[in-house]
Amino acid sequence: MQSKGTSAALEGGLVRLQRDPDQDASHRSLDRVLISRILGLMRPYRVKRNWLFVVVLLRSLQQPAFVWAVAATINGPIAQHQSTSSIVWAALGVLALSAVMQITLHFRQRLTLEIGEAVVNDLRRAVFTHLQSMPMSFYHKTKVGRIISRINGDCDAVRIGVQDVLFVSMVGLGQMLFTALLMLWFDPVLFAIVFAMAPVLWGLNRLFQSRLTQAYREIQESFSRVTSTLAESVAGIRVTQGFSRSEKNAELFSELVVSHADYNMKATWAWGIFNPLLELNSAAVTAAIIAVGGWRVVSPDSLASIGDLIQFMFLTGLFFTPVQILGTQYNQALAAMAGAERVFGILDQKPQWSDIESAVSLPRLQGRLTVENVTFAYDSGTVVLHDVSFDVSPGQRVALVGPTGSGKSTILSLLARFYLPTHGRILLDGVDTRGVTSESIASQVAMVLQQNYLFTGTVRDNLQIASGIYSAPFTDEQIYAALESMECRDLVEGLPHGLDTKVGGRGSKLSLGQRQLICFARALLANPRVLILDEATSAIDTMTEVRIQRSLQRLLSGRTCFIVAHRLSTIKNVDEVLVIDHGKIVQRGTHEKLVQQPGMYQALVKRYSGMSTIP
Repeated sequence: MQSKGTSAALEGGLVRLQRDPDQDASHRSLDRVLISRILGLMRPYRVKRNWLFVVVLLRSLQQPAFVWAVAATINGPIAQHQSTSSIVWAALGVLALSAVMQITLHFRQRLTLEIGEAVVNDLRRAVFTHLQSMPMSFYHKTKVGRIISRINGDCDAVRIGVQDVLFVSMVGLGQMLFTALLMLWFDPVLFAIVFAMAPVLWGLNRLFQSRLTQAYREIQESFSRVTSTLAESVAGIRVTQGFSRSEKNAELFSELVVSHADYNMKATWAWGIFNPLLELNSAAVTAAIIAVGGWRVVSPDSLASIGDLIQFMFLTGLFFTPVQILGTQYNQALAAMAGAERVFGILDQKPQWSDIESAVSLPRLQGRLTVENVTFAYDSGTVVLHDVSFDVSPGQRVALVGPTGSGKSTILSLLARFYLPTHGRILLDGVDTRGVTSESIASQVAMVLQQNYLFTGTVRDNLQIASGIYSAPFTDEQIYAALESMECRDLVEGLPHGLDTKVGGRGSKLSLGQRQLICFARALLANPRVLILDEATSAIDTMTEVRIQRSLQRLLSGRTCFIVAHRLSTIKNVDEVLVIDHGKIVQRGTHEKLVQQPGMYQALVKRYSGMSTIP
């Protein structure tokens, strides 16, 4: 039973543990559409796939042939007391057939491994590429752990489906088919006994199919919750340790792990009943054949010889050998279906918006930006911005001021076209951004966020990210020139290895100020016409800020700049201040003008007079 921890609230600022949002989606086992799409993944490797089908067919024929040869040797030369040479030649024939079987097995395994790995690599690349095209709204409502689970666990489940389930099942089914034909040709009466048990096998499969499908679906969902919670816990480790939440979080995570174990035990319990029933069915058939076949051997009419019975028993054993294997493959097939469903679910998830077919590339901008009657709401339907309009001339610097949640960052996200307005439009040099390619906007609009982000690599690697919009990487001279213009070259050169200093994920080996400076230089290297600073100097200490204020004035000259900042020293130097409250512009003007007018801006400045920041 599911642990109560899966729905418990993690106190102290941590997220609520809950069921995966896509858990209630429709799921079906062994869905023909899913199977068709999985088979389609092998289409680029059709030559190797076709050879594999040939090898699988040979392997299916060889097993019955081998058993038939062994049984025929016992029932023939040995039972009939033929010459030693006849027995030796028969044994050599069996040995030669066995050697051919092992060569076939080698190529069957080799080809399946190669195709399976190729398919999963293509699938992971497709998912990763698709994720890069998804808008910010997708990442705001999708947990990181869920995405990791899709790329790792679910893609691997598809690989197992291609690599093991498909071709191993084909060998097993082919072996059963050819063995059945041999049994039918050899002794139709005894084969009728075997054939009579087919409805029992079908009934068992139908009975446990739904149970196992549900069980493995719940396992996948539970594992997604575990990985998602683990990723969030690691990302928030500072908060956890800062509030002494380690023991409580460990307890809640333990409940998730126990819940996951419960789902595994539920699936194991169902499989633990299904598998013995299959074996019991095989044993019942064997007993029936011994009874009927033995009666035919000892009957006065001698309807069959003991050698014939032994030979048929060999074939019966071979017929039922794949049953257990197919049961295991069915078990893995359900996991593969669940994984495929989730992977294709991401691939089929279309972005809420994308470049229109007639989208054009922007020429080099002058920097004029116009916002006309923009209203915006997130997925929840709550309107965040209400009929916002303003116009910014090229080279102007505009500051956005307002309380937390007023809509400042939302305006900046719309300007960078991370989202599209619900109503209204945004114009760059008079061109509606809806009809412009995302790449051309990204090449001329740069953004520096409060939550700075550096990738694992060197300082140089992170600065070179800005060169993605150009045909060639930046030279060290260009990088140092940008750092000098910011008067912070010595800060980078003071690092243990300068530009070659390694930084961890999110720049964990650097101070907050160093990280922010590198992000700032990265944006400046891109040489944008529109620069967006979302509290970009919040992580820089006062001394460092004083150091770069002069360079900021020079570097922002000639660029249209939007600034969300709380430091008065930054706000005072802009051309216009937009005061935002509840998604509306309630005041606008210069700092000197607004501080003289009764209103929110004057109240904020008076309230925090004597302080360097406006919260």
